[in-house]
Amino acid sequence: MIEKKNHVFEKSVLVGIINKSQNLEKVNEYLDELEFLTYTSGGEVFKRFVQRMDVPNPKTFIGSGKMEEVVAYVKSNEISSVIFDDELTPAQQKNIEKALKCKILDRTGLILDIFAQRAQTSYARTQVELAQYEYLLPRLAGLWTHLERQRGGIGMRGPGETEIETDRRIVRDRIALLKKKLLKIDKQMETQRSNRGALVRVALVGYTNVGKSTLMNVISKSEVFAENKLFATLDTTVRKVVLGNLPFLLSDTVGFIRKLPTQLVESFKSTLDEVREADLLLHIVDISHANFEDHIASVEKILEEIKCSDKPTIIVFNKIDQYTAEPYDEEDLTTAYEPKHFSLEEWKKTWFNQVGDRVLFISAIEKENLEEFRKRVYSEVRKIHVTRFPYNNFLYPEHLDQYGPLGD
Repeated sequence: MIEKKNHVFEKSVLVGIINKSQNLEKVNEYLDELEFLTYTSGGEVFKRFVQRMDVPNPKTFIGSGKMEEVVAYVKSNEISSVIFDDELTPAQQKNIEKALKCKILDRTGLILDIFAQRAQTSYARTQVELAQYEYLLPRLAGLWTHLERQRGGIGMRGPGETEIETDRRIVRDRIALLKKKLLKIDKQMETQRSNRGALVRVALVGYTNVGKSTLMNVISKSEVFAENKLFATLDTTVRKVVLGNLPFLLSDTVGFIRKLPTQLVESFKSTLDEVREADLLLHIVDISHANFEDHIASVEKILEEIKCSDKPTIIVFNKIDQYTAEPYDEEDLTTAYEPKHFSLEEWKKTWFNQVGDRVLFISAIEKENLEEFRKRVYSEVRKIHVTRFPYNNFLYPEHLDQYGPLGD
């Protein structure tokens, strides 16, 4: 443990592998994200270990030589936790713990830990607890320290296996109970949503830490928790917003991430009901992130999985104040001019141009281009609103100036 500015951080190292589906560049990108996850969870990364191998070692995930390197570093630097970028099998986790003799986590376990820290409401805590138990169930044997599992032979039958089976039964019962509890809460939330009437619903979606909650606070003048950490928001927040004289409901949802644990996808499906029932999606993208196009693809994949890919969507590129293109040396003939060298104006001439007026560029923190953003949202909401309330004579966007800045 190390202490910085009254915060105690766990000393951690990260482990990843290069294979056919993950080259060095992609692995480094994943490990950057894993390091941010580690920081969010309360750890500090001291070193990364990367190994090239076609298939993970079924016993220890990485090879024996690389494992010896990790063991030596963990011992000499008093490392508290070793975090693997991919999900470990129960057998791998057990074998690695024996070798390293410290806390072992994989990406799934780390994300579950962050969700457990961030869950504020009873609903979110129930969802996280369900995901944790489903993750824990096949790993129970490896967590036992006071009793050994049955190994066979004289004198080795009995208590260990019996106690583990008892715990498994308890965990299964708890999972069943939590699922029933979630079903009950789901019905209550469905009733709440139905009681909102016919107001147009707009949902903020996007990768984690792209500024959805910050934008929510700016538009709705509310105080939704926002922080420069992954998964700062778990609970869906819904606010009534009025632009000009047009009311609608705006919801802030949990952020998406690559390699999202299947347990969380299952337990948080009901949270995504806000997205399913939305009339308009605002897909927020952090354009300052080097791999924002991959983030867009990840979000679109999840939207497709929950059957929301056909909803009207505006892509909102946030954090334009933080965007900087990598310098390009025209005299260096060994390097090609790539998207990482594009200016914002050059990006607008790429596939962005094909999307047309479905793309906006803003900075929620610096409040850049927010008036254009509000007018665009107003226009889209109004198109839906007049189909439901045809006798309401709402102003057209071009007549909004007489009201001053929208939402004020």
